[in-house]
Amino acid sequence: MASPKFKEVFEPQYGEAIFLYGGIQRVTAPNASPFTFKGTNSYIIGEEKVALIDPGPEDDSHRETLIKALQGRTLTHIFVTHTHRDHSPLSSFFSKEYDAPIYAEGPHRPSRPLFIGENNPLDASGDKEFKPDVILKHGDVVKCHGFDIEAIFTPGHCANHMAFALLGRDIIFSGDHVMAWATSIVAPPDGAMADYMASLQILLEREEQIYLPGHGGRVENAHHFVRGLKAHRKMREMAVLDRIRKGDVSIPDMVKVIYQSTDPRLHGAAALS
Repeated sequence: MASPKFKEVFEPQYGEAIFLYGGIQRVTAPNASPFTFKGTNSYIIGEEKVALIDPGPEDDSHRETLIKALQGRTLTHIFVTHTHRDHSPLSSFFSKEYDAPIYAEGPHRPSRPLFIGENNPLDASGDKEFKPDVILKHGDVVKCHGFDIEAIFTPGHCANHMAFALLGRDIIFSGDHVMAWATSIVAPPDGAMADYMASLQILLEREEQIYLPGHGGRVENAHHFVRGLKAHRKMREMAVLDRIRKGDVSIPDMVKVIYQSTDPRLHGAAALS
């Protein structure tokens, strides 16, 4: 199977809460970068009593946009997919301001020890101060007001990564595990490729076909897309083996060839994978 077809067309509409489907709004933070695409997506679910998924980074304008979107409503639940600083930091503010508990898999931690010769360029990206009020396990269901959220443990991009299914709606909030615009960065010590591949399989064993990711637009026909992601990673693995057989002796040498069509600013992240 070929690699998935990525969708790089996305209008973030900063400063606005965009209605996607009945009872779901998206607010995109203005923190665009090669790693965050057009910015981090926060999602509001519900009508009068609502849940917030991934409040986002410490950004004043993003915080004010979310406050405006919540005006006249009651925030009852905060869910965090993982503890990278573009997703979790504002959860503390909204939890205190609205007296709403934070639900997540756990605090920030490494997926695996670093091997000899590896360093930790992602150290600054981890929100090490994050503390959830409620620890979620795989399969836990949180009953909100008018809807239920199921926790799906999907480590790989980050050790504590969770996706959240909106039960009965064919929708998964996939965080950074599956995104339409690009593959997820899987880099030590935060990420682990074996975990990532196993987590893709977990999603394939579910029924949902629409994913709302942490960056960019929605993923449709999700099972086909996820199978393409698995094939893409397998092809990368084969490409690495091919470069070794052809005599490459360093990771940068391999990256120059394997990722020659990728933005050079992402070659460092590609090397970590």
